[in-house]
Amino acid sequence: MTNEELIEKFESENITLASLQKRGLAYAIDEILISVLFSLIYFDQIPETVTTEEFIGIVNGLFGYIVLIKILYQTFFVWMYGATLGRIAMKIRVISTLDLENPTFFTALSRASFRIVSESLFYLGFVWAFLNPKRETWHDKIATTLVVDAR
Repeated sequence: MTNEELIEKFESENITLASLQKRGLAYAIDEILISVLFSLIYFDQIPETVTTEEFIGIVNGLFGYIVLIKILYQTFFVWMYGATLGRIAMKIRVISTLDLENPTFFTALSRASFRIVSESLFYLGFVWAFLNPKRETWHDKIATTLVVDAR
């Protein structure tokens, strides 16, 4: 779908792009939820008498699990509901630009996976949204999705 067709479809369907402020707040909510979930799951693996350096080492050893939890969380909620809990709270959702519906499982998975890449590269994939008229991040571009206000 070309940009002109997309704009026309958005106008006919009364769809508006989500603001970057809403997206940022949704991101913060999701990160807090994931951190709490991670802490609850792995709390028993951290001994009570641990130095700061040992704590950092333990968390670094669990890095792969953090990434896996983030990918599973993002994939599941975007695929099933079109929005994570943070996006639901902010009344925004992710849609596929191909059909303006919730992304498919594989689209949600690729979006979630590439989101980790965007985060790992100093959040440059997120900064890209400030420079893009459709407010697309790198993971939106890769997955052909957009974040819009929920109806």
